[in-house]
Amino acid sequence: MNAPLSPPPLTGSAVAEPVLAVAGLTRDFPGRKVLQGLSFTLAPGQATALIGANGSGKSTLLRCLVRLVEPSGGEIRMLGRDVCRLTPRGLRRFRAEVGIVWQRHNLVPRLSALSNVIHGAQARIPGPRTWAQALAPAAVRNEAMACLARVGLADRALLRVDNLSGGQQQRVAIARMLMQRPAFILADEPDASLDPQTGEEVMSLLLGLVREEGLSLLVISHRLEHTLRFSDRILGLANGRIALDQPTRHANAAGLRQFFDHAEAA
Repeated sequence: MNAPLSPPPLTGSAVAEPVLAVAGLTRDFPGRKVLQGLSFTLAPGQATALIGANGSGKSTLLRCLVRLVEPSGGEIRMLGRDVCRLTPRGLRRFRAEVGIVWQRHNLVPRLSALSNVIHGAQARIPGPRTWAQALAPAAVRNEAMACLARVGLADRALLRVDNLSGGQQQRVAIARMLMQRPAFILADEPDASLDPQTGEEVMSLLLGLVREEGLSLLVISHRLEHTLRFSDRILGLANGRIALDQPTRHANAAGLRQFFDHAEAA
């Protein structure tokens, strides 16, 4: 496996506007405060790893960023939009610019890899919700094939996804996400339930998209080796608060294990 690509150098004296700015974000559930006043910013074109023990609020944070879970308070500015103030129509348009990769792929098992990827275009292109590979316009099919080629699955395009391995299914999900042409990627444990080598390949693929396509990535991963190899910055959550924020180049496995030990003991 090749070493991860280096982060892009900063050019000029101007500092780019954050692609994501979170201020005082809270989320309460009955009897529990899950997010407790989170504030942070993310620079464009970088990969940020989000770590923390189970129940620390990582997945809730990702869902709040696109309002799949409504924040209880605070502000979110992402891709130039005030997310918490978006109308339903504006929210749909905003979500079309955010690619999401879940641990569970949410693919349609009986459809081919190509048909599943084609469905990713429907977030940005008006069309019948029953699009399949035979009904989609030629330009859409060609783009879907290009996305499958990007993830190394062009030769599996016509296979049903339930005949693919777990790692291949995750690649199909990433190709489907690419059909949205996102500017920002949220990934919730994309390497979970995969063997170490396949998980590493998936993480390398996501980092490659950041480097080569100029995308921004916020990814949750419990595998410390992936956190250290495939990110530029690490944010650590503990009890709904940011307890760690450092460039990955300054981090090491021992320090991250110590963070988890302290977080679990708190």
